[in-house]
Amino acid sequence: MVALWTLREPGSQPPSSAFWRDSRAHRGVGKLSDGKREALRKSQVALKIMNVSSERCNISDWLRLEATVKASVYLVTFSFATFITVIIIATVLQNSKLRRKVRYLLLCHHLLCISSYCGLGVLFQGMRALLANSPVLMCWLVFGAQLSVGEGILVTLALMAVNACLAICWPLKSLSFVDLFKYKILAGAWLIIILKNACLFLIEGTNPTQEAVLKSEPLCPVILNGVPARAVGMLFLFLPLSTILISYSLIYKEGKRAGHFNRSNVKARKTVLIHLVQLALHVIPTLIFIGLGKMCGEFFFALNLVLFGVFAFAQCFNPLIYGLWNRELQSKLCHWMCYQLWCGHTVTSRGPV
Repeated sequence: MVALWTLREPGSQPPSSAFWRDSRAHRGVGKLSDGKREALRKSQVALKIMNVSSERCNISDWLRLEATVKASVYLVTFSFATFITVIIIATVLQNSKLRRKVRYLLLCHHLLCISSYCGLGVLFQGMRALLANSPVLMCWLVFGAQLSVGEGILVTLALMAVNACLAICWPLKSLSFVDLFKYKILAGAWLIIILKNACLFLIEGTNPTQEAVLKSEPLCPVILNGVPARAVGMLFLFLPLSTILISYSLIYKEGKRAGHFNRSNVKARKTVLIHLVQLALHVIPTLIFIGLGKMCGEFFFALNLVLFGVFAFAQCFNPLIYGLWNRELQSKLCHWMCYQLWCGHTVTSRGPV
């Protein structure tokens, strides 16, 4: 220590305390074993990489561009899905026979969920893209509503699959049961979805203060990106998914038990196959979304948009596959459209009174 003090140039400052800490740390590292020294070196390299990536990666840089693209896609999907939904619901409401059937009640709920999901997606992503400076609480409410109706899409699909399974496998016993409990089951499903999302928002939204919740944010931040929310999201994704797969497997076994595959059975197999492909387009992007969370970088930005495009494609074709693919609905729709065209032509030919 005396030698260090005497070797310094005149007028220079004495070594700082950081110097002594670094020298002591260096001597401490020298005393470590080879394994511990290697582990310490790897941890230091990883820390440097994390620091560099955090400096270069600012996730807010991607949010506005991502929101602009998603809002545009949501707008196209909302327009197409709402057009088909209005036509199908109007056809069902005009026919008393269709109104009494549970499958069309569930179909109308499913189509309303799709249109509402896309409409709320336009609103939420539009607030982000336009930097609307909306209060955080409003962003949470819009996002929570979109999340709820998005889960309603999969839940109504599960209920439609269960209803079809009961009608095919147990046609005599299921009719009275379904008619008796259809509204209670629908109300219970929606109640579970809303309570689940409300509890998750309360759990993950307890840290921000009241001022932070009411503060305006340009990019509309959301929560539910933590581990508990993602775990619950996975659970509520696998429950209806497993219900759908079990129902379709029972339907396939019943069709195989019939002995011979006539034309209607071949059409039923095609229908089940198309439904499973459509379901995969729903579930696989959602699983990857939940698993990855919000990550930054060009690769994850491109992956996010590709997965979102696949999911939006599935939303567009849902009304066609689950609605217009049905022969009974096709015939009623043709009759309803011909009646509307005939009535319009009659009123036009008569002219003003």
